[in-house]
Amino acid sequence: MTSRKDDLSLLIDAAREAGDIAMRYFKRNPEVWMKTGQSPVTEADFAVDAFLRETLTAARPGYGWLSEETADSAERLSMRRTFVVDPIDGTRGFIDGASSWCISVAVVEAGQPVVGVLDCPAREEVYFATPGAGAWKNGAPIRVRDPGPEAVIGGPKPFFEALPETWRERVRRMSHVPSLAYRLAMIAEGALDATFVKPNAHDWDIAAADLILREAGGCLLNTLGNAPSYGGSITSHDALVAGSGDLLAVIAEVIAQR
Repeated sequence: MTSRKDDLSLLIDAAREAGDIAMRYFKRNPEVWMKTGQSPVTEADFAVDAFLRETLTAARPGYGWLSEETADSAERLSMRRTFVVDPIDGTRGFIDGASSWCISVAVVEAGQPVVGVLDCPAREEVYFATPGAGAWKNGAPIRVRDPGPEAVIGGPKPFFEALPETWRERVRRMSHVPSLAYRLAMIAEGALDATFVKPNAHDWDIAAADLILREAGGCLLNTLGNAPSYGGSITSHDALVAGSGDLLAVIAEVIAQR
């Protein structure tokens, strides 16, 4: 079985090239279609997906494939390792010309991400992690921060309003970031304290960022207080929370009660 170090190198290189492809469409009025549920997809999403699928599966023919823009196949369930890919996480922001979108690529094994890469070409940022090796951004280690007197939280307003009054007085809600993966990376690097995640996030939205956050000292938790599992037959998730320390415990209680 290929080493995680070799897989990391493969993912970093492939995501970088995928980022170059995406940038050819960024701020150039790419064609847009609406998927079921009124979620947009662009020609850039499809171009990046095709490149990554061809490149990664050719390099690792024994790995499964799970991507937002590829029809799923049960064949991947028999594979020991699976690529979990979001060609462009934050497509709405991409369409609007915002820079906080990224290419999210992970390798999942036994339900957990073992390699995670986020390439954010419009910001010239690359995040990556493997278990036990820490989280990194542009070659420098990153770490979650301890929430200060005024913690900053992302996520839907109804969750924010469900916080205990003592916490509502000391936290500030951050403006919306279209890319969930990027939001989790912000927590990992200490630019954001925590976030709520509304139901129906998918494996491809969070697998890579989950590992990066975990290696940076934070956690992503579901309503049962457990880390999500990835690569199974069900790829969507209920409400989630991400953060660290006492604040994570507080927001986890909010989604558990809801």
